[in-house]
Amino acid sequence: MFAKMGLHLRALTVRLTPIRPATGAFTQLQQQRQQIQPLAGNGAASVLGLQQARSYAKGKDRKKEKGGKGKPAKVEINEQQLRELINLDSLNAQMEKSVLQMKEDFIKNLSLRSTSGAIDTLRIKVDGAEHELQELAQISRKNPKTIIVNMIAFPQTIPDVLRAIEKSGMNLNPQQDGTTLFIPIPKVTKEHRELLSKNAKALFIKYRDAIRDIQNAQIRKLKKQTDVAKDDVFAAQTQVTAIADKYIAEADKLLVSKQKELTGET
Repeated sequence: MFAKMGLHLRALTVRLTPIRPATGAFTQLQQQRQQIQPLAGNGAASVLGLQQARSYAKGKDRKKEKGGKGKPAKVEINEQQLRELINLDSLNAQMEKSVLQMKEDFIKNLSLRSTSGAIDTLRIKVDGAEHELQELAQISRKNPKTIIVNMIAFPQTIPDVLRAIEKSGMNLNPQQDGTTLFIPIPKVTKEHRELLSKNAKALFIKYRDAIRDIQNAQIRKLKKQTDVAKDDVFAAQTQVTAIADKYIAEADKLLVSKQKELTGET
């Protein structure tokens, strides 16, 4: 019986004896454990977090190298090149005229208190032609709160005048008595200020679109020049667009300034 028990114990000892790796592999495993041991306090999550942090840092560096998204590159205007293909002075003059006209309309039509001067130059369309109101009527002030427009010289144009005043954006409500129009000057209210600000935006859009029309007309002319290399035509188109952008940006600054004035913002 004891012999059988010894045999069983020897078999059990064999089963419980750990299998040791080869000497070289065991040495390598010990070295890896020694390297990981300082991080044991934080666990496997610390090792993973370190790897993620390193990966994230590399990702940021790669983004920096690529440059990422930003403003479009500034277009350099080569005037000498453009003058060989288009009338650059005429282009600038047309676009600048649109900005100046918008500025003039701001002064005439978007004052907080309507003036007889703004009424004088109000454009009236009669039979397909435009006239200033002062060409069709006598304009005066009855008192600081009322403007009088005498239409006795051209009474047939009264409907056209009333229509133009309604569309002027000056928030005026004329009262007709025969051939005379009495125009009360509205009080400066918050609603009136907001309306004038909206009208300023509408004028800006009108002249912005006018500048774009000038730009597009010039580009169409460029595309018709068959004796010019495609690369040169494309470069000229880009520069024409940049010139238009410059004038639109100038008009936008005028709009922002005018809206602040009208709404009372500092």
